[in-house]
Amino acid sequence: MAAQHWDDDFERDEEFAVEERRKVRRPRKWKVLLHNDDFTTMEFVVHVLVNHFHKGPAEATHIMLQVHRKGVGVAGVYSKEVAETKVAEVTDEARANGMPLKVTAEPAEGNDEE
Repeated sequence: MAAQHWDDDFERDEEFAVEERRKVRRPRKWKVLLHNDDFTTMEFVVHVLVNHFHKGPAEATHIMLQVHRKGVGVAGVYSKEVAETKVAEVTDEARANGMPLKVTAEPAEGNDEE
């Protein structure tokens, strides 16, 4: 009885099922933006940055001053779901405290499409 070699089996299986790999992209990141207005206090903006975005007092003050001087500031960059949740939570707290703070989320530049 002749021994069967691995090469013989390989030659019989000439066609292999090859599945193309899809390129995996990281989910797009979203910036949460705080917008300046004439009524929301600077202290409240710092409070929001410390309590909702976990910024230290110095960084929160720096971002608050950007919002005040430039009209908008980035509170943080997150996945879309987290960004939307932060917008809703901060907006709810602002309204509960009589503040018209505008909070939005937009795609961060340099990220792949979803």
